[in-house]
Amino acid sequence: MDRHILLETYRRDGRAVRTPVWFVPRGGDMYVITRDMTGKAKRLRHSKRARFAPCSFRGTQRGEWTRCTATLEPGMTGQVMSWRNQRYGMFSRLAAVASRGRGEIIAVRLVPES
Repeated sequence: MDRHILLETYRRDGRAVRTPVWFVPRGGDMYVITRDMTGKAKRLRHSKRARFAPCSFRGTQRGEWTRCTATLEPGMTGQVMSWRNQRYGMFSRLAAVASRGRGEIIAVRLVPES
């Protein structure tokens, strides 16, 4: 399984913004972690419409797009951080430290459309 997905969120004017992110699959959904002041978090507050595709570390798409509904899930942040730390190990912990100063950590739930 790939270690990254390309998460596509949308600006208010409809333009797509693609960001490679780590993800944790759970029960058919995907979870990612971000900071609440990042662009993707701001875009998701405006629109829950998103899509994702497998990608490389640098964001080169490696598979088909999956449309989804993306919601910010602050109540799940601790659990998702634990899952991410298990999956990505030391690199996950380093990423959390490196991103300090960009707001609070928040979980994002991606629910694929059927």
